[in-house]
Amino acid sequence: MEPEPASDTGGTRPAAVSETPRQRLVAGLRVGVGLALAAFMLAVTFGALARSEGWGVIAPIVCSLVVFSGSAQFALAAALAGGGGIPAAVTAAALINARFIPMGVAVAGDLRGGRLRRAIEGQAVVDGSWVAAHLGGGHFDRYRLIGATIVQWPAWVAGTALGVALAPPDSVVETLGLDVIFPAFFLLLLLDELRGARASRFAAAIGGVVAAGLVLVVPTGLALLGSTAGALLGLRGKGKQS
Repeated sequence: MEPEPASDTGGTRPAAVSETPRQRLVAGLRVGVGLALAAFMLAVTFGALARSEGWGVIAPIVCSLVVFSGSAQFALAAALAGGGGIPAAVTAAALINARFIPMGVAVAGDLRGGRLRRAIEGQAVVDGSWVAAHLGGGHFDRYRLIGATIVQWPAWVAGTALGVALAPPDSVVETLGLDVIFPAFFLLLLLDELRGARASRFAAAIGGVVAAGLVLVVPTGLALLGSTAGALLGLRGKGKQS
């Protein structure tokens, strides 16, 4: 393992980096194992339901390989299943994944190497890994970040492939409760935001109200797109007031 260089920002790093790079990587791997188990089960559901929605065999797996984002992929699948069309589905997924922009900016100062290497390391920025790598004081442990993610990615892709291969019929999906995974997943995201800062609660409330209103008059996919846009507008508006 290479030695950890000093911070480019000149700030004081937390004491947690007194551990060796190997220890920090192993710590990230341990966190990643737990996250990978949950990701695998969720990915099985995504693969099965995407196959049942007519995606075929290859498309769901390629989607997991490239996108690697449960919320974005569920948004994509929900929008397509709801009749929103490809443009609305892609837009909804892109809006949801826009959260990785500020997350990437936050962690950028703790990545190493030139532009290409930093861009590659930045692919490790996913929700669970980002939280696990946060050291406080605006610093992140790149070894924990990478360690946690390299376990989750293959689990997500493998789970998707298994779901596609099994392709359970609708009766099995309903019996196992897989048909409620999509709405339950988004409900958990909403509840998580409601526990956050005031701006997050306001944005989540706007998104929920917009979704509830639009779903009565437009296809589900368009309602999802509208609710995402409403949440972003609410977050922006609340940020200007504060």
